[in-house]
Amino acid sequence: MEKGMMIKNGYLNKKIGVFLVLLVMSIVSSANPMIYNIADFGAKGDGSTLNTKAIQSAIDDCAKGGGGTVFFPAGKYLSGTLFLKSHITLRLESGVVLVGSKNLGDYPITVPKVRSYTDNFTDKSLIYGEGLEHIAIIGQGTLDGSGTSFSPSEDLRKRDLEKWYKSRPYMIRIINCKNVLVKGVTFINSPMWVQHYLACEDVNIDGITVNSRLNVNNYDGIDVDGCNRVRISNCDINSGDDAIVLKSTLDRPCKNVTITNCVLSSLCNAFKLGTESNGGFQNINLSNCAIYDTDFAGIALEMVDGEILDQISISNVTMDNVGTAIFIRLGNRARPFNEKSAKPGMGKLSNVIISNVQATNVGKIGCSITGLPGHPVKNITLENIRLKFKGGGTPELVNREIPEIPAGYPEFDMFGILPAYGFYCRHAENLTLNDVELDFIEPEVRPAIICDDITGVEIYKIKARVSGNEPLIACKDVRNMFIQSCVVPKGIETFLHIRGAKSEHITLLGNDLSGAVNAIRKDNDVEVFLGSNRMK
Repeated sequence: MEKGMMIKNGYLNKKIGVFLVLLVMSIVSSANPMIYNIADFGAKGDGSTLNTKAIQSAIDDCAKGGGGTVFFPAGKYLSGTLFLKSHITLRLESGVVLVGSKNLGDYPITVPKVRSYTDNFTDKSLIYGEGLEHIAIIGQGTLDGSGTSFSPSEDLRKRDLEKWYKSRPYMIRIINCKNVLVKGVTFINSPMWVQHYLACEDVNIDGITVNSRLNVNNYDGIDVDGCNRVRISNCDINSGDDAIVLKSTLDRPCKNVTITNCVLSSLCNAFKLGTESNGGFQNINLSNCAIYDTDFAGIALEMVDGEILDQISISNVTMDNVGTAIFIRLGNRARPFNEKSAKPGMGKLSNVIISNVQATNVGKIGCSITGLPGHPVKNITLENIRLKFKGGGTPELVNREIPEIPAGYPEFDMFGILPAYGFYCRHAENLTLNDVELDFIEPEVRPAIICDDITGVEIYKIKARVSGNEPLIACKDVRNMFIQSCVVPKGIETFLHIRGAKSEHITLLGNDLSGAVNAIRKDNDVEVFLGSNRMK
């Protein structure tokens, strides 16, 4: 019996021993993944040696070994185009600067298999990957694109626009890849777009910094183009062109995107959907962001190349010193994304909710929400909005005729200075303004809100003022309008001015209109239902 027990215990001890050895091996293996130090491949961090071949050799060997980490020790590494491989992580430690070569010849022309309108913009980049999976660029290091070394002349731009674009490489271009991670790194001095993610799935961009505010255009901070399942968080973007822009330059929608906890500043737009919209936008969420020193729009939603923009939610955004706070445009440029594509039909823009937005020092032009005749933007809700404009609008601006410009490039200033200092809304269906406060610094004689050719307008708890005798809200050809719980400040000449032969079914309920000299002014005999309003 004792002998049997000894044999059994010995067998168990052997099994436990084998298990412990395997466990230790597993721990050691997981603690020491395959790491390929670029210095071991001859890379020199002296800032002058061209390290393209050495770094590429490390990437290639890592890929042959089944994947792992290509490690950059502290130093300044000059390089031309690097081609990523699947299951590769580039790790740039603190103290690392990967510098793009100043010689355009070090960026070979690369034509992707996935074609898009961006083929007109670029065929060169510092880091390139296509058709890959599980790739990452991480660490506390810096990528410097040497952008000031690529300054094509204005004469070249006039003679050959495509060549002018392509004389400036992108920093990162990732195409048709799955499971992409970019985390922690800093991007500076990009020659053109900082990073372009085209037709990718499962992209995670976290905690990066972009400082690329050069004085030539096309310095977008982050371009997400026709991608699915994208997360952008905790980023600080200071860019010469749009800070974060979602595009669809091919026949794939940009969808299932969430952007949160970012700080944005731009010489153009801070957050934009467009201008290219060939595949459309679906299920996009932006939240908890701070926007400052932005020359164009803080928020720009633009559909001009067909397809559908649907289910967009924007919330908890603060802005200071922006050209305008909100710009929403449905146009009809109808540009195909390549020569073989048919001209796209009229697009659709609907189901947008923008809430909890505060902005100060908003420019003189005003905010706009516009569609086209017969093609309204639909189901637009603005809720809990506080905007303070710089003001200064003059009387001659009030009666300006605003052109339609259906094929025009969509930009916040495309109509010039608007006849409303707050919101100019035209060609819409089911527009809701709830708890919106509009104010200004310099005297402002323009109406706070203009609604033109809109079916279904709901206005609740509007707080605004004007300096002159123009109405607080001016309407033309508005159907099914409901205004409730508004309080008019004292001294307003007219609260609501209604004109247009198509205006009908106007209801005011539960408003305090006693501060206005005239609660309502009508240019026709449209019937207005007044229910329980306090009048002067």
